[in-house]
Amino acid sequence: METSAPIDATKTTAWADLVKTFGEMKKTGINLRQWFNDDPSRVEKLSFTVNDLYFDLSKNLITPEMIKIFAHLAEEVHLHERTEQLFTGEHINVTEDRAVLHIALRMPDKQQLTVDGQDVITDVHTVLNRMYEFANKIRSGEWRGITGKKITTVVNIGIGGSDLGPVMVYEALKPYSDAGITARFISNIDPNDIAEKTRDLDPETTLFIVVSKSFTTIETMTNALDARTWLLNKLIEQNAINNTEDQCAQAVHHHFVAVSTALDKVAAFGIDPDNTFGFWNWVGGRYSVDSAVGLSLIITLGPACFKEFLDGFHSMDMYFRTTDYEKNVVVLLAMMNVWYTNFFGAESHAVLPYNQYLHRFPAYLQQLTMESNGKSVRWDGTPVTTKTGEIYWGEPGTNGQHSFYQLIHQGTHIIPADFIAFVNTSNPVTCSDQDVQELFLSNFLAQTKALAFGKTAQEVRREGNKGPLVAARTFNGNRPTTSIFGDTLTPYSLGELISLYEMIVFTEGTVWGIDSFDQWGVELGKVLAKQIAPALAHDESAYEQQDQSTQALIQWYYAHRH
Repeated sequence: METSAPIDATKTTAWADLVKTFGEMKKTGINLRQWFNDDPSRVEKLSFTVNDLYFDLSKNLITPEMIKIFAHLAEEVHLHERTEQLFTGEHINVTEDRAVLHIALRMPDKQQLTVDGQDVITDVHTVLNRMYEFANKIRSGEWRGITGKKITTVVNIGIGGSDLGPVMVYEALKPYSDAGITARFISNIDPNDIAEKTRDLDPETTLFIVVSKSFTTIETMTNALDARTWLLNKLIEQNAINNTEDQCAQAVHHHFVAVSTALDKVAAFGIDPDNTFGFWNWVGGRYSVDSAVGLSLIITLGPACFKEFLDGFHSMDMYFRTTDYEKNVVVLLAMMNVWYTNFFGAESHAVLPYNQYLHRFPAYLQQLTMESNGKSVRWDGTPVTTKTGEIYWGEPGTNGQHSFYQLIHQGTHIIPADFIAFVNTSNPVTCSDQDVQELFLSNFLAQTKALAFGKTAQEVRREGNKGPLVAARTFNGNRPTTSIFGDTLTPYSLGELISLYEMIVFTEGTVWGIDSFDQWGVELGKVLAKQIAPALAHDESAYEQQDQSTQALIQWYYAHRH
C-alpha cells in the first residue's frame, strides 16, 4: 500500500504567508513586552487546556493571527489525511513497508482495528492481559526464584527504545512503586554498566527481562549472556544451586524472561517461551514503552497504574486526531517548532522539566525526536526542501539554571524551550516556614518571565550600575518559551506528555515530508562495528580493510590494552 507523495510545504500559500509575516516581524522588530502591552488578551488567545494540562504559548515569538496560518499550513500539507493513515494502519513507514500503530497499543479493548488481516486491538490486549497476569504473580510472590525467595529486583536489559522508555517512566513514577520491587536498567555494552548494576544484587531475588524483538541486538544479547553468567556463578558460589546442567537450566527459567518475537532464539538462550511477551513490527523502538517493552513497569508499578498510563496516551491521541487545528495545541506546538527551525534558524530545542522525577525525560525525547526527524530525504526518496529536525536536550530545573541557562538568556543562539512543571508534589516539604514546592515553582515562573521580557539597560542603570556592568547585566529578552503546567505528575499525565511529543514529531514530519518512523542512520555504524571487532582481536585481514585513521586508533589500542 503506497502513500501519496509528500507536499512541498515551501510551495504552499501558508508558507508564503509565513515568509511575509517573518519579513514584517524582522522589519518592525520583535518585542514581547510591547506585544503584551498592546494586546491585553494575548495570554487568553494563546493558552490552551487539555484535560489536566495547561499550555501557555504566549511567550513565543508568534502573534495570535499566526494561528490561522499554522492551521492553514497543516491543511495544505494534508495533515488530516496523513493522520487518518496513521490511525487506520496504512503503511506510512514506506522504507520498511510497515504500518505505524503505536497508537493501537493504548486503544481500549472495545475498539476494533484490522490491519493486514490482523485483529490489532485483540492482539494487543491479549499480550497486555498476559503481562498483567505475570506481573501479579511476581508482585504477590507466587512467582519466586529458584531457592523460593520472592523477587525484589527486576533488571531490564535492552537498548535504545527498549531502555530509554522504561527507565524514564520508572524514574518518573517512582512514587507509584508499591510492591517492594525495584528496577534497574542495563543498556550499554560497556562492561562497566552491567558490573555496577549487578554489584550489590542478590541473584536469588533478581529477575532479568531481556528486551530484544529479534533477540539478536548485539548490545542486548551480550549483556544478557553476561547476566546469565553472573547469575549462575553467583548462585553456585552461594551454594544456592549445584553446578549441573539441570540446576543451571532451572535457574535461568526462574530468573529470566523475554520481550521478543523470536521464540526459537529465546528457547535456545534458556528462557521458557511461555515466559516471553511479544510485540509487532509496526511498533518502532522509540514508540514502544507502552508495549511489552514496559513489562518492568507493570511489575514495579502494577497493572492498574499501567492502565492509567495507557489511558493518558489515548486521551492525547484522540485530542490530536479530533481537535480543530486552530485550537489543537499539539499541531500549534509542532508548527512553532517548524517556524523556529525554518525561519529563525534555530538548531536546538531545550526541554526543562521542573520536576526531579522527570530527569530522564529530555534523554527520552532525544531519541524520539532526533531519530524520527533527523532525515535529509523525503518519504518518496527526494531531497528535503527545508532544514529538518531539532537537537533536543535539557536537564531538570533548577539544576540547569546553574549550568547552561546563561547561554539561553544572554547567548547568541535562539533556543526555544519547553518548561514543564506540576502544581503538586509527591513529597511536600516546609523549611523555615517556606513551602519548598512554592519556592521551586517560583523559579519555573521566573525563568520564562526573564527569558521573555529581559532587563533593559535603563533598568540596570536605575540599580546604580555603570560602565561594563550595564551591558553585562542587560537581558535582551524575546527568548521563546512554552509553559506546560500540570496538576500532578501521575501515570495519566505522563502518558499525555509522551503522546504530545509523539504527535508533535509526527506533525513536523508531515510538514517536512519525511518518514518519521525509520532509522537507517543508526544502521551503518552497527555494520562497521562488526567489521572492526575482529581487527581489535588481531585479525590481520580485518585490520588491513580499515582506513588509515582507524588503523592508527587500533594500533593505539594494541599498545595500551592490558
